[in-house]
Order: sequence, then C-alpha cells, then structure tokens
Amino acid sequence: MSGYSGNRTHDNNVFLAEMTQQAAYKTAGNQAAIKAADIAYHRAVKASAKANSIGFECNTSALRELGTGGE
Repeated sequence: MSGYSGNRTHDNNVFLAEMTQQAAYKTAGNQAAIKAADIAYHRAVKASAKANSIGFECNTSALRELGTGGE
C-alpha cells in the first residue's frame, strides 16, 4: 500500500483499490486499459477519502493529468 492515513476503513479501501489496479495491469492489453485502471484507482481512492473526511487533492490532480477533468 502506498501509505497509511490512520483511518482503517480508508486504508482498507485503498488497499483493495491497489489490488484491483494491479489485477487490471496484469490483463491489460494496451495503454488505454492501463489508463482506465489508473483512472478507476484514483476515483476509488478519492471516493473513499471523501467518505472518510480525508484530503483527496492528490487524486483530483492525478485524475486531471489522466484527462478526466479531476472527476
């Protein structure tokens, strides 16, 4: 896991998002599939952070860089 927030629920959600992302990477057949996995990961982490009152600006920034406008 990339880091711990101290919030067990959020930390577990991030862990599950990372496992899902890694599984998607293993089956990705092209760069678009990898990008989709990255977008799904950042959306899941951002949603969990919002739900658990944790900062999520880094995920918003990552989503902007991935071309989603931050959402």
